[in-house]
Amino acid sequence: MARGDGRLNHDILPGETGPQDACGVFGVWAPGEEVGKLTYYGLYALQHRGQESAGIATSDGERVLVYKDMGLVSQVFDETSLGSLTGHLAIGHTRYSTTGASKWENAQPTLGGTAHHTIALAHNGNLINTSELRGLLSARHVDGFGTAGGELRRGNTTDTAIVTSLLGSRAEGVSLEEAAMEQLPLVKGAFCFVFMDEHTLYAARDPQGVRPLVIGRLERGWVVASETAALDIVGASYVREVEPGELVVVDEQGLRTRRFAEPEPKGCVFEYVYLARPDTTIAGRGVYEARVEMGRELARQHPVEADMVMPSPESGTPAAIGYAEESGIPYGQGLVKNAYVGRTFIAPSQTIRQLGIRLKLNPLRDVIKGKRLVVVDDSIVRGNTQRALVRMLREAGAAEVHVRISSPPVRWPCFYGIDFASRAELIATGIDIEGVRRSVGADSLGYISEDGMIAATHQPRERLCTACFSGQYPLGVPDDQAVVLDPAHA
Repeated sequence: MARGDGRLNHDILPGETGPQDACGVFGVWAPGEEVGKLTYYGLYALQHRGQESAGIATSDGERVLVYKDMGLVSQVFDETSLGSLTGHLAIGHTRYSTTGASKWENAQPTLGGTAHHTIALAHNGNLINTSELRGLLSARHVDGFGTAGGELRRGNTTDTAIVTSLLGSRAEGVSLEEAAMEQLPLVKGAFCFVFMDEHTLYAARDPQGVRPLVIGRLERGWVVASETAALDIVGASYVREVEPGELVVVDEQGLRTRRFAEPEPKGCVFEYVYLARPDTTIAGRGVYEARVEMGRELARQHPVEADMVMPSPESGTPAAIGYAEESGIPYGQGLVKNAYVGRTFIAPSQTIRQLGIRLKLNPLRDVIKGKRLVVVDDSIVRGNTQRALVRMLREAGAAEVHVRISSPPVRWPCFYGIDFASRAELIATGIDIEGVRRSVGADSLGYISEDGMIAATHQPRERLCTACFSGQYPLGVPDDQAVVLDPAHA
């Protein structure tokens, strides 16, 4: 399983997963362009947001065609499949599952509608009132989900399929745009929807704007995407973010917007820490610059005498650069990475595992030996990766290993699109920082403060969601998850 940044989690420890984002979405309206291939490249740029499945839907004005499968974008599509995805508009999706199992039936975009209209929809985020929406859909149809039930009747178990069916169950004569204006206020949680019918591209973002969604301009059309990096790869110029609570509509008349809810911005701070690509910009702040500044602040808050600063590959690199700059300690690479190991590999036997085989990373012993090291990473979730890394560096001869983390302790699960572990699995739950230090085996351990992390984003605290660090859930939590919270945070 790939980490949330698209790199293998068995870089250091086989079977260990990092924080996973729900998905990446992309949409394009561009008559005369190869929209299928544009979407392919857009998804390629968003691969770090999900590696379980990928899909593209296109329309030529008469029919909507969906092609999706399990695997990476480059594994799902080839010249033949992309050659069949023609038309003037398209949407795409790359998925990591948070709601619904990882199986073909749950791959996106989801398809719905009736004999008279079609809808395809892709979703990044996670809803918190899925049961309520499912009940609403069932109440509209005597036969369960009705003809608009689409993929729900074929075994799709995602919240995305429920929303697709709700939009598809509109009354005859009601446009998809009007249906969206009616249904979107009923949807609670974190969502960035990109959807389409035979003629029009739509995009919508929840009133809190938890997940990023941006608009780009092509010479002959428009693009919407989860991150600005996806605009860059298809040659689209950045226009602006989709506003929280906004519905964007693109057709032959151009681009227009409507507001279905008042904005209450609560963007995910973890996008700055880890999830988004470093070359992405969110709310006017470059993610790379934010991470470097987190490293600088980390050095100010937790200085230590050492010989070298190194990143935990590779998500800790920008923060490690910032730490080195601020502290004056030389930056170096303590590990060599084999770039040619694929996403899947032959699972090692117990004997091979005991030999300590490292398929992806190997320490530079001459660089590490006798050195006092500062190892910078973005977060500690379960602690297994840091524990294995500290052990590897000590075995390579490191004199001291000081771990520095560019986010506060993760003590709460996320219900808005990141697959964090349960509270019971989070290492920082129930023990102090000294207890975490002993558990991972470091000589010292320092986390950036929540204030320091937020300051690096250049965003006001009140516009950010910090639930995974603070336990303060701005949107509430799913009814069936309330038991995991302390009364003060429910």
